[in-house]
Amino acid sequence: MNSTVSPIPRPFDHAQDRFSHSADALRNIAQDMLDYAKQRGASAAATEVSVGFGQAVTVRHGEVETIEYNRDKGLGITVYIGQQRGNASSSDFSPQAVRDTVDAALSIASYTAVDDCSGLPDADMLARDFPDLDLYHPWDLPVDAAIDLARQSERAALDTDKRISNSEGATVNLHESQFVFANSLGFIGGYPSSRHSLSCAVIAGKDDAMERDYWYAVARDAGDLMDARQVGRIAAERAVRRLNARQIDTMQVPVLFEAPVAASLLGHFTGAVSGGSLYRKSTFLLDQLDKPVFAPHINIEDIPDIRKGLASGAFDDEGVRTQRRVIVENGVLRGYFLGSYSARKLGMRTTGNSGGNHNLILRPGDLDFAGLLKQMGRGLLVTELLGQGVNHVTGDYSRGAAGFWVEHGEIQYPVQEITIAGNLKDMFRNIVAAGNDVLVQGSRQCGSILVEGMTVAGR
Repeated sequence: MNSTVSPIPRPFDHAQDRFSHSADALRNIAQDMLDYAKQRGASAAATEVSVGFGQAVTVRHGEVETIEYNRDKGLGITVYIGQQRGNASSSDFSPQAVRDTVDAALSIASYTAVDDCSGLPDADMLARDFPDLDLYHPWDLPVDAAIDLARQSERAALDTDKRISNSEGATVNLHESQFVFANSLGFIGGYPSSRHSLSCAVIAGKDDAMERDYWYAVARDAGDLMDARQVGRIAAERAVRRLNARQIDTMQVPVLFEAPVAASLLGHFTGAVSGGSLYRKSTFLLDQLDKPVFAPHINIEDIPDIRKGLASGAFDDEGVRTQRRVIVENGVLRGYFLGSYSARKLGMRTTGNSGGNHNLILRPGDLDFAGLLKQMGRGLLVTELLGQGVNHVTGDYSRGAAGFWVEHGEIQYPVQEITIAGNLKDMFRNIVAAGNDVLVQGSRQCGSILVEGMTVAGR
């Protein structure tokens, strides 16, 4: 924890003086939109109104490169005329603009085809309780203090190793927002939230032998951020260790995905078992519910109620209550990620995942990162993935990569200009171990993941 990062605690109700519109004002706008939509003939409607602001400061070579400050606001409404749907949005909160936005949505709905799966969620699925998940932590950070933090991070990176030759800068970013969501079934809810981050990127080496790497920390509460100097040091260490990279021969070996890139495997899984992919039949995990799709020691949960969680929330994008769910149990797929529309397409009920997964967590195993290296013995450690060579229909996986060659459970040298390939169906089943080096940098959280028997294409 960074002792120089000291947010000023504020009671929840004091959020109102931070934003251009109070929560009550947002509720009034939302209700006015619903009332006007009904008056104009909508059979149902849902709306979201939000405001927010942010500050970003970037320092490069000790000098201020950019200072950005933004205030945003927006509203959107979805209306239904029977089972015809229309949507419109605006950033203008004036009464006339609000009415014009509703009218635009109604006009669009009048031209759309009837869809028997469209409509609001079932009323009994809507959230009724709104627990405080501790998602809002204002950061009273003057620009001068933000500049100082960025300088600390960059200076620590430049001082870490004499082989650090250049900097792409360090950035301190804060963001706060609040929203209200409401629909014509009587649901109305919303809350303020915050998201703050520190990042640093540097270059090691010189001439034709240069390598770049970075590191960042993100949290709801600035007091939970990693120390700014530590962010810089990690960025420098990661850049230096990539120097003098080699190519390797083409072979089939185990691959250890370092935690920062391992989360991408969870992303591919989430997309494969989400509603749109399922009802369009464009997924390699079609009709796999209650069937084994992972190695039997793999367990994955979707947890929406983690305090300060980066993807926590009491309800989803439709106002449906969220709940803890086991998605993968001992390798067996137990649940999908569905909103109301995709659920109806599949003859199912929404899972409270309109908008995607919440805090998706792969249960860690017993091994730390060093233990995973020892278990792998000989193979490839991947620390960076390049390109988008993933076919979500077939599961075919082929991506450029960089990382390190491992022998006897120890890192030997950096490698680059390689491609790793396999099929996600096989990769998921061939997960040998999931580490306990869990990294929290987003909504998908896991440690490093060791996969048996992938093809590594080199020289």
